[in-house]
Amino acid sequence: MHALKHAKKPKWLRKKLPRGPVYEDVRRMLNKGQLHTVCQEAKCPNIWECFSRRTATFLILGDRCTRNCRFCAVEHGHPMPPDPEEPKRVAVAAKQLGLDYVVVTSVTRDDLPDGGAGLFAETILEIRRQIPHAKVEVLIPDFKGDDKTLATVLKAHPDVLNHNIETVSRLYDLARPGADYFRSLRLLKKVTTTFPDIPTKSGIMLGLGETREEIEQTLRDIYATGCRIMTIGQYLQPSLDHLPVALYVPPEEFEYWKGRALEIGFVEVMSGPFVRSSYRAREMYQTLLEAAP
Repeated sequence: MHALKHAKKPKWLRKKLPRGPVYEDVRRMLNKGQLHTVCQEAKCPNIWECFSRRTATFLILGDRCTRNCRFCAVEHGHPMPPDPEEPKRVAVAAKQLGLDYVVVTSVTRDDLPDGGAGLFAETILEIRRQIPHAKVEVLIPDFKGDDKTLATVLKAHPDVLNHNIETVSRLYDLARPGADYFRSLRLLKKVTTTFPDIPTKSGIMLGLGETREEIEQTLRDIYATGCRIMTIGQYLQPSLDHLPVALYVPPEEFEYWKGRALEIGFVEVMSGPFVRSSYRAREMYQTLLEAAP
């Protein structure tokens, strides 16, 4: 892949921003509940679409990350102590939104003994108390590779366990200081071997300077963990302080990688310039269920 230096965003990355009463209602409700969403904190390009559809991805454990990944718009620094009332507020908000599929993620909290796993578990359980029929997907950090911490989340039995690989192994030192490619692969493998009834999901970004061979290998590495749900999206530079975009990948290239991922064996793949980890998560889960023997 060849870099595009100082290129303007191509036409396929120009997106209309639908606003309206539903979007504003969701935004006000989240603010009133003192809740964070990855949609807002990570400057997701789909925020207008998702809020207008009364969906959101809840961000727990505050809005400050203890790591400083060079692709991510979430603020980093010294976070506040976890709020024990946050699980209930998330569950109440999910109920008010009328959600039957709830996605919860977090900042990385390397400052906490359990990395925030206990609050993840309590959030899952509280959502089920408030909405007994709801499915819950969690997008978790790597918990520094601690199996006992991971087990805390798994014992609450989320319906989907998502952990993003994000990029190819060669770019980890550049893009994900503090993370480890093989540690993340091991986490996914640990889930599928110890809790095989919990499907795993992962995602990568294109446009950071990876080669086609590296993308292929990364997909194969993720598949080898037992993961069967995959998202592939375009990296977009959140600010001048973040890594520059090496390549704006055209839509047809995303279609190619969707096809390759399906050929490798993934059951459900969402691939496109605007695809993000939790984009159309409910639909992806439903497809996985329909494909089950």
